[in-house]
Amino acid sequence: MCGIVGYIGNRSAYERLIQGLYRLEYRGYDSAGVAIVKADGSMNVCKAKGKVKNLEDKAAAADVAGCVGIAHTRWATHGEPNDVNAHPHVSQSGRIALVHNGTIENYAVLKKALVQHGKEFRSETDTEVLVQLIEYVKESNGCNLYEAVKEALLQVEGAYAIAVVDRDDPDTLIAARKASPLVIGIGEGETFIASDATPIVGYTDKVVYMNDNEVALIRQGGKVDIESLLSGKPSKLNIKKLRMSVEQLEKGGYDTFMLKEIFEQPETLKDCIRGRITADSRKIVLSGVLENKERFVNANRIVIVACGTSWHAALIGKRVIQEMCALPVEVEYASEFRYGYPYITDRDVVIAISQSGETADTLMAARKMKAAGAKVLAVTNVLGSTAAREADATIYLQAGPEVSVASTKAYTAQLVAMALVALFLAQARGNLTGRDFGERAAALRAIPGQLRAMLDRKHQANVCAGAFENAASALFLGRGFNAASAEEGALKLKEVSYLHAEAYAAGEMKHGPIALLEPGFPVLVVVPDDSVRAKTVSNIAEIKARGATVCAVATEGDDEVAALADRMMWVPPAPEWAYPVSVAVALQQLAREVALARGCDIDKPRNLAKSVTTE
Repeated sequence: MCGIVGYIGNRSAYERLIQGLYRLEYRGYDSAGVAIVKADGSMNVCKAKGKVKNLEDKAAAADVAGCVGIAHTRWATHGEPNDVNAHPHVSQSGRIALVHNGTIENYAVLKKALVQHGKEFRSETDTEVLVQLIEYVKESNGCNLYEAVKEALLQVEGAYAIAVVDRDDPDTLIAARKASPLVIGIGEGETFIASDATPIVGYTDKVVYMNDNEVALIRQGGKVDIESLLSGKPSKLNIKKLRMSVEQLEKGGYDTFMLKEIFEQPETLKDCIRGRITADSRKIVLSGVLENKERFVNANRIVIVACGTSWHAALIGKRVIQEMCALPVEVEYASEFRYGYPYITDRDVVIAISQSGETADTLMAARKMKAAGAKVLAVTNVLGSTAAREADATIYLQAGPEVSVASTKAYTAQLVAMALVALFLAQARGNLTGRDFGERAAALRAIPGQLRAMLDRKHQANVCAGAFENAASALFLGRGFNAASAEEGALKLKEVSYLHAEAYAAGEMKHGPIALLEPGFPVLVVVPDDSVRAKTVSNIAEIKARGATVCAVATEGDDEVAALADRMMWVPPAPEWAYPVSVAVALQQLAREVALARGCDIDKPRNLAKSVTTE
């Protein structure tokens, strides 16, 4: 969840670290800190509660000169957000500093033992236990920092990505990872480390994605050695070319990243589709699955695992695949699946959906199925992510970096990717052929253009936002393919506006939620022109009879719905299975407008982080 950045080279470390923290702030913004090691063997640490700007203000009066350093932006797990619990944490002697993303599960046992050996603790965090343990090992064994880090990590249970510096060894930076992402950027005589590639962009396009249980020894002059923590054997530096630009990480004239990413969707979906549907709409080309095509095509069952917004994409993906392929599909919360007792065979296929490719629960669920013989297809947005490296096949979303914590363009790209998978399987299995297949493929290719026209009418979200601005709670309803759309819309509203919202399949309204309805209570109803429209229109009439306020998302020109509803948002005509894409965009706009009206920090909602890399 937290963001780590480190630098060792011949230029100002602080400038690169603070810029890196701003780029990583979506991973956590409870507190931030930096540790700078000078060539003369001194080390300065500066920490501040709150966002990175607070750290920058505080550091303005501090000595942050130096060419080696580590920094951190925190999403709090152990210990409340404050200056003391902020990272970097420093050992008792003050010689060693460490930043950490993850959770040390056996920290209480380790802390008790360290206290018995005379170590004193300042914070409430599990991270301080690790830096104290490293120093204890170094002192007890008389070894160097690198050996002490490796020995300490062998005693640790849990997940971690760490960066460590020692003022007694000012030419060295050490990094290690287990179940939490870490990237090394290889520059000219300088080296970067970060939780993801965003802080490295603009400095170098050469990156190494560290694997689990690897530790890196990084020295001045750009020398990098990586070895397996378990075997002690050196790892090959598998250098990848980074395809990301500084422009992609900037707002580009928009007031928030969320707004920018909403308006990028026509292009990102065009990129997601490009090269995957032939020009004549007669074939789906998924090069990422060709090596395992037979296993995927002949699967007895598909199990989709995901969390959060990705779970809603999975629910819609299930309906699309079952409708097009006549193939049983199950959707599981990854966080529940990994601790359950599922029946898995080697004829099953698992689709693991994760924007970052680093979602801890999704990775563990996929590993569980893979160990049982199932094949794994990763649907992710990040090249080189753990999900992509561990899967048997990968479909990249091609959505570009998504900076706002609330997912927008990655979600709609997930919907398009699931439709591509469904069409690919339907054609290969013989479920869809000829004209029927061609029409569906052409409809998918038409989505980016439809969204472009829809986004030109952004004012309609502002009209609907007024119904929610001062509400205490809201209800979202949808049926069929759009039952999950209602869930995603309610989640978006909660994430960015802090307004409580519940979502139900519209047919369940009379089984409890109808008791909430009273005059002025806002209800968002997704009611496009699909096979269950008439049923949903009846729900609207029932809502209006109780005096509640109805905001409807309907197909352009639906006069019946417009006459019933109090406020309207329109989506373009589409096949039933394709409506969730345009509906998602409408509900994203609504959530943003409500958040704006309520004065919320749209890109950095409280208590949330972009990538959940710990349980």
